[in-house]
Amino acid sequence: MRTIRTLALAAVAAALVGQAGVARADITIGMAGPITGSEAAIGEQFRRGAVKAVEDLNAKGGVLGQKVQMLIGDDACDPKQAVAVANDMAAKKVPFVAGHYCSGSSIPASDVYAETGILEISPASTNPKYTERGLPNVFRVCGRDDQQGKSAAEYIAKHFKGKTIAILHDKSQYGKGLADQTRENLGKLGVKEVMYEAYTAGEKDYSAVVTKLKQAKVDLLYLGGYKTEGGLIVRQMRDQGMKTVLMGGDALMTEEYWAITGAAGEGTLMTFSPDPRLIPGNAALVKYFRDQKYEPEAYTLYTYAAIQAWAQAAEKAKSVDWKKVAQVLKSDKFDTTLGTLGFDAKGDVTAPGYVVYVWKDGKYTYAE
Repeated sequence: MRTIRTLALAAVAAALVGQAGVARADITIGMAGPITGSEAAIGEQFRRGAVKAVEDLNAKGGVLGQKVQMLIGDDACDPKQAVAVANDMAAKKVPFVAGHYCSGSSIPASDVYAETGILEISPASTNPKYTERGLPNVFRVCGRDDQQGKSAAEYIAKHFKGKTIAILHDKSQYGKGLADQTRENLGKLGVKEVMYEAYTAGEKDYSAVVTKLKQAKVDLLYLGGYKTEGGLIVRQMRDQGMKTVLMGGDALMTEEYWAITGAAGEGTLMTFSPDPRLIPGNAALVKYFRDQKYEPEAYTLYTYAAIQAWAQAAEKAKSVDWKKVAQVLKSDKFDTTLGTLGFDAKGDVTAPGYVVYVWKDGKYTYAE
């Protein structure tokens, strides 16, 4: 009897240990972005959004009954570093990565993810090539540069009719891609730029190119590039007495841009999706961040939404297997901080497109 009782107790203990093991088993997901480097402010947006999304998921029981942990990868917006991050994510067998920011990082990283069975949802990579290669594991919750360039071109053609237009880009996949899309769409609208040139990112002195813009009497400069160089260029235009309006893409949608330009940035135009901070359902979340003395601008809520979409799809798929989750992502709708989202066969988001914003008094608001 004692032996039978001992065996029974052992069996119960083993079962409890097994159940405890299941309860303790965590799902580790990845977040990849520029935690360091010139775009570290965006990396902080990614990190803040991801940390809060995971915290809120775990408060509601996690995903598939398991707690979620997060592995942060710093790609510094460098393609080689992004590949290294992707390989590290693969080595640690994460099923999903919310990232990357720069298209030049997302595209090579996504090749690694495709080879190793990791699903990627980018909060911010807008280059069309990202989803045009037929990879079944890539998604994004942001728009594309061909959409963004079209919106910018339409605004320019309407509000700067008959004005002198110039286009600059930084040679990156994001910057050149966006500049080229804007240029192409301007051409379709009968607008021809007087100047189309590249500049080198990371420099401090852009006076030579600014002088050329001044000589050409440019009324509007469209910039395909990031906030640091954009901020320096607009400051140096003002230093030369130029009133030229600067217009760019979503990379200028950060308070760090104004920190660089100060009053020189007044009137800068940008294209971005509708501001998710204004969605009533996000009021409590926005308040949480602001109570932390952090403004959840730009891609903070986009990263949060990427994780939301993955988590909801995993629940519906009853699995974190990327193929099963991808199938659900392309066939269902998801309630997120960006509103109700769906994805098409390429992995592009089916959501409202781009609107135009303007910097005024240190804040950006919808342009007229």
